[in-house]
Amino acid sequence: MRKIAALLFFIGSFLSSTLSAQQASVRVVRDLDFVANADYAENRDKLDLYLPEGRRQFPVIVSIYGGALTAGEKSKHAYVGQRFAAAGFGTAVINYRLSPAVSHPAHIQDAAAAFAWVKQHIGEYGGDPNAIFVIGHSAGAYLAALLALDERYLAAHKLSPRDLRGVVPVSAFFYVDRVAPDRPKTVWGTDVKTWLEASPSRYVNKNAPPLLLIYADGDDQWRRDQNEEMAAALRKAGGRDVTIKQVMGRNHTTIWSKLGEDEEVSNLIIAFVRRLTSQTAKK
Repeated sequence: MRKIAALLFFIGSFLSSTLSAQQASVRVVRDLDFVANADYAENRDKLDLYLPEGRRQFPVIVSIYGGALTAGEKSKHAYVGQRFAAAGFGTAVINYRLSPAVSHPAHIQDAAAAFAWVKQHIGEYGGDPNAIFVIGHSAGAYLAALLALDERYLAAHKLSPRDLRGVVPVSAFFYVDRVAPDRPKTVWGTDVKTWLEASPSRYVNKNAPPLLLIYADGDDQWRRDQNEEMAAALRKAGGRDVTIKQVMGRNHTTIWSKLGEDEEVSNLIIAFVRRLTSQTAKK
C-alpha cells in the first residue's frame, strides 16, 4: 500500500507540474472576520481568501503559518494563497492570536474558529465546503495536526475532524512535552499535564483524516525524529492514509518560504489535494 501511495504522489506531482501552465487568475478578499462578537487587536481574528477566478466547487486549503506561536502575520504569507489559488484551489490564509498576549488553548481555538468560518461561508465564494484541507508550517503545522486529532476544538463549532478532507503538517512538532521546556512559558504554561494534553501525539487514532507529513532534511534532528515517530504511531493506530516525505535540500525556513514557487513541496500538496478530491468525485 505504501508503494502504491508513493507512486500516486509521483504521478500527482508530475501532473501538477504539467498543469502549472494552466493557472487560474486569482481574486483576493482580505480581512474577513472569522470570530463573531469579538474584535481582536492587530486583525488576529481575520483571514484572507485567495480564489481561483471562473471556477466553482473548487477544493479549499486553510493555511496556518508558523512562528513559534509568538510571531507571524497573514499578509507575509500571501505567496501561499497565490500559489494554490492559481492551481485551482481556494485558499484561506489565517491570522490567530499569539503569545505572550494569550496562551494555549487560544491559538488552537482561533484555528478551529477560522476553519469553522470557512466551512460555513466558502460556498458563498464558490468553494466546496466538503473539500476543505488544512496545511501549516512549524507551529502552524502543530496547530493543523492538533485540529485534526483532538476533537474538542472543532466540537465547539459542532464540527469534527471528519470535516477535514486532509491535513498537511510541514516541519511540525507533535510532542509538546518535549518542546515546551525550551519555549517561553507564556505559550503552554508550566504544567506538564497541560503540555501532554496540548500534544497531537496524545490523540492518535485510526479515524484521523488523511495526513501527509512533510519535513526538511535540514530540519533539526529532534524535529525529523518527531515526524518519523508520529507517522509510525498513526500507522500503528490503524491510520489508513498516512504518508511521510523528507524533502532534500531544504531547511526549516526554506521548506515553507519557497512554497509560492512551482517546486516539490507545493507540488506534493497539490497532488495530495487532487488525489483526495478525485477519490471523492468517484464515490
